[in-house]
Amino acid sequence: MAEEGEDGGGIESDEEVLSEVHLGCPPRFSGTYVSHFTFPFLPKDDLANAKLISLDEDGDLVLARRRDGDDVHKNSVRTLDTNFQSFNLVTGSICKLAVQHNITSSLPNVGLQVWMAALLLSDYLLHKSFISSDLNNITAVELGAGTGLAGIVLARVAKTVFLTDYGSEVLNNCAKNAYHSSSSFGLNEASIHIRELNWKDSWPPRTDTFQSVRAAPPGSRARSVLSSRSKYSWTASEVAEVEGATLFLAADVIYSDDLTESFFSILEKLFSRGSEKVLFLALEKRYNFSVDDLDVVANGYAKFRSFFRDEKECRIIDDVSLPCFVGEQIDIFNIPQYIREYERSKELELWRIRYCARSQLV
Repeated sequence: MAEEGEDGGGIESDEEVLSEVHLGCPPRFSGTYVSHFTFPFLPKDDLANAKLISLDEDGDLVLARRRDGDDVHKNSVRTLDTNFQSFNLVTGSICKLAVQHNITSSLPNVGLQVWMAALLLSDYLLHKSFISSDLNNITAVELGAGTGLAGIVLARVAKTVFLTDYGSEVLNNCAKNAYHSSSSFGLNEASIHIRELNWKDSWPPRTDTFQSVRAAPPGSRARSVLSSRSKYSWTASEVAEVEGATLFLAADVIYSDDLTESFFSILEKLFSRGSEKVLFLALEKRYNFSVDDLDVVANGYAKFRSFFRDEKECRIIDDVSLPCFVGEQIDIFNIPQYIREYERSKELELWRIRYCARSQLV
């Protein structure tokens, strides 16, 4: 998610950028494009049964075969060979998830593209759903959802998923992907909510947009603008649901210092309210020459790491106004690559992030 005029760290906001995921797309293609991402797929009844899925003594993923009399054509043994791991698994079928996106975009509209960090995060969510029931029937929120890929993957097992981003073009594209996935991916469309969230705004957001639309003069520009955004506005009950959510997601949202500041600002507002929450964040470090540093740096990464403290540090910080986030990097070597349509680079990282409120530390 990037806002209008957001500084990308050496990249002009109107300059076209290209995700490595789209390098195989037709050259000079303009407009939206549909890519397909494939991965093992289990019926929801199987995913709900934790005993069907386990790890063997070597740590390999084992999925039990169906009972005699079941449709054997729905079971196949597939070997997943990756740069990281290889193992056999028995799957119900192979899912091909269609995702609509742009091949290139300006920096403020990078949410119209699919980025590698979103694929890594999707792999992690698939893996968690295969080996445990931790994600079953939860309420989750994705920040800077873009095309909605990771949140849609999670929606297979979650009760409710809020896909949030900023700007009508990105939100409209995300909504189309959620709608089309509901039939091909066996989702309940009502379980996915597309909502606008500007990280620079306050939380909770306004919940009176529908009333404002009705109050605006018919045919006025104000009414037109409000109407276009009202379908992505919040209700009071949804705000309460988000504050009670336990899982948050984000992928490829760290690429400038300003954006990173805004991200942790909204994260503190969300995490300091309601239930205890955890964020899983995937990122890819991208290096550019910085005039300020007179060196090649990964834009936004140093700022990202600067927000982390260990719990002992949090206890001794005198300024109670400072946010206190604890970050733990996850070894992605232990996450099998289920999605085949990308190559994991050494610059990809996955983080588990918690917020430590002062009341939890005293």
